Amino acid sequence: MEGVHTHFLWIDWVVLAVYLLLTTWIGHALRGKQSTMQDFFLAGRSLPWPAVSGSIVATEISAITFVGVPGIVFAAGGDFTYLQWGIGSVLARFIVGIWFVKVFYERGIFSPYDYMQARLGAGARVLTTSLFFVGSILGQGVRLLVTALILWTVTGLAFEWCIVIIGIFAIGWTLMGGMTTVIWTDVIQFFVFIGGGLLAFILLMAGIDGGFAAFVAEAGAAGKLRLLDLSTNPDVQFTLWVGLLAMPFQNVAAFGTDQLNAQRMFCCRNAADASKAIIASSISLLVTVLMLAVGAALFVYYQQRPPTPGEAALFAKDTDSVFPVWITTVIPPGLSGLILAGAFAAAISSLDSALAALSQTSMALWHGKDGLEAADQKHLLKQSRFAVVGWGIALILVAIGLQAVRGQINLLSLAFGMVAYTYGPMLAAFLLALSPLRRDIRGLIIGTVISVLLVLWVRPDLYNILAALGAITTEQAAAWRPKINFAWLYPITCLLTLACGIALGRKNQTPRVT
Repeated sequence: MEGVHTHFLWIDWVVLAVYLLLTTWIGHALRGKQSTMQDFFLAGRSLPWPAVSGSIVATEISAITFVGVPGIVFAAGGDFTYLQWGIGSVLARFIVGIWFVKVFYERGIFSPYDYMQARLGAGARVLTTSLFFVGSILGQGVRLLVTALILWTVTGLAFEWCIVIIGIFAIGWTLMGGMTTVIWTDVIQFFVFIGGGLLAFILLMAGIDGGFAAFVAEAGAAGKLRLLDLSTNPDVQFTLWVGLLAMPFQNVAAFGTDQLNAQRMFCCRNAADASKAIIASSISLLVTVLMLAVGAALFVYYQQRPPTPGEAALFAKDTDSVFPVWITTVIPPGLSGLILAGAFAAAISSLDSALAALSQTSMALWHGKDGLEAADQKHLLKQSRFAVVGWGIALILVAIGLQAVRGQINLLSLAFGMVAYTYGPMLAAFLLALSPLRRDIRGLIIGTVISVLLVLWVRPDLYNILAALGAITTEQAAAWRPKINFAWLYPITCLLTLACGIALGRKNQTPRVT
């Protein structure tokens, strides 16, 4: 790592600074009125669906895709099989767009948790909102971690300070104008992100001897372009069966019950526009293809031009660093600043979105829907901004903690793994709210507790913490952890929580008087 940051010159800093300042100015200019909670958190339900769709893509993609996807392809055994997960993603968007959105717009609600409260009671709202808090702070903590990795690569600053700096930027953008600013800056980030990815791929093709034809030949010979994996081994992460059977659960939960994404649909003018926005966001799959191609191109590039010993040691330790290092050390001055602007664009668009969603749901939980409508709006707006700052500080602290315990886990896998704790139970609660079956909040709570314990058993997170504390060895961790990929936990925990909620509901069913 030593010396890499010296390749990031003053002109790169100028390009990056101009981009950040310009985006901040545009976001401020487009903020609109901010006189009510609906203005701040739902943009007055007035935004055009193409802008909302672009915001959904920008939030979903994040720096995880910009850095993590090339990293998994570059790594030993890496290939295009990650794209199989996109099948579940597209299926989920149609399910949410056709069925869930209709439910959202039938009632004057601000979030899926409002709907769950109306159908299942206040306890369900507390449970699902708490799950959202945990899942969002963990998942977005990883995204903050990725962005800090980029900043660390180009500056050489202490990693913790990189986390703090990015967190402060995200807090500032969110405070500036609520969801209106968040969505319009997300649209800008979307185009910068795509432009940065395309520019990187073009420059890689120019740097590979033999160009595109050599890239296809060498990447194909190394197995980097392999797209399909029909393995039935439950421990294999990227297979067709995971994409068809497990990832639809993850993505329906992500788009239909996670306020981070659902909040955008509530910003549309009507249900039809919200449906168009979520379904059209399937274009994000093309972005994934682009970054997979960048990862394969990086592999070919470094096969032809081996990295320095220091770079090779860094790549062996963490393949997530490959793309940031290439940008910093290979790209001509000025262009490297532009491509890194794309990475920061992807990152901050996710983080400011998360802070807005976390703040809105915490305010709703504290005051209740009726309380929000009845209270003094100026006072609520002030509280909302305090909530943004509070959640931003929490996000910074979580990112620092995750960096300390993540070990050798790829950041893409870490991001998906963090929400494995919460997405299954959240989706189960929403499905119960939709159904006419009798259900019991105690069953949902029991199912949630069992699900979280199951994820702790399967995921490596707890084992990494215990190993870091010296309580167990890495050999013991490997022996104790079940050999099943965490992606299967999405359907397992959803169906488990659903079964508990239904079973206890039937058990406590009041006998009919005849």
